[in-house]
Amino acid sequence: MQTINFRYFIHLYGHKVILFGLLIFSLLPAKAQNDHSENLINYDEQWIHYGFAMAWHSSRYKTLYSDEFATPALDSLHSVISERLPGFKVAMIANMRLLKYLDFRTMVTVGFYENRLLYRFTDGNSIEELKDQTMVEVPLLLKYKSARRGNVAMYMIGGFTPALEAAGRGDDLDTRTNLKLRNWNYAIEAGVGFDLYFELFKFSPEIRYSWGVRDMLTSESNDYTLPIKQLNYQNFSFYITFEGGPTYLKKNKKLKR
Repeated sequence: MQTINFRYFIHLYGHKVILFGLLIFSLLPAKAQNDHSENLINYDEQWIHYGFAMAWHSSRYKTLYSDEFATPALDSLHSVISERLPGFKVAMIANMRLLKYLDFRTMVTVGFYENRLLYRFTDGNSIEELKDQTMVEVPLLLKYKSARRGNVAMYMIGGFTPALEAAGRGDDLDTRTNLKLRNWNYAIEAGVGFDLYFELFKFSPEIRYSWGVRDMLTSESNDYTLPIKQLNYQNFSFYITFEGGPTYLKKNKKLKR
């Protein structure tokens, strides 16, 4: 029986999943506003909540050409192009209340990435460098919320994310010909989303953009790194998060028993 290639599925349908998610993102708040009964009334008074998240993302390299790119030594190289490729993330969430409308959030995240650089030459040929990576990320975020309107609240989120590569270091086997990159990174993140309060949990669709701050090129130079002065990651993600209701709901259930 033919097995399912998860990365191939994401490559084919990732953008459709994101568009479908964005449609839900726009329709759910309107639906929730029509519901006049308020769920989880004292939810935001509890100081900590836990949950999980899934995300579909699109990532690419941002490259800056080096001075050597314009020299005769590289006159056969036409351009170095980065292409956006889809991927997937899963995360566990801890959300802590700081002030009435301000939370601190951390997410232990495992992200699956593919990034591609295409080296195009003046004779029409090209060389592809594909990096397949699994990253462990720990975003440290501040979440600023609006006042609730029924079962809906809007929020802005942003912060700092360190990331460490957990796999995909096969390029160490041949540093003479492959593009060699650092195995850890840090990024600045910013996004917006909606908190939708249901009877037993809170559901939050969110879009977030990540700017890689660290130059991922190492000090080792080869034919792949010579035309590039700086290389950073850029990532656009669509998250859906689920957080459990306050503990008082569990206590009420025990009392009813």
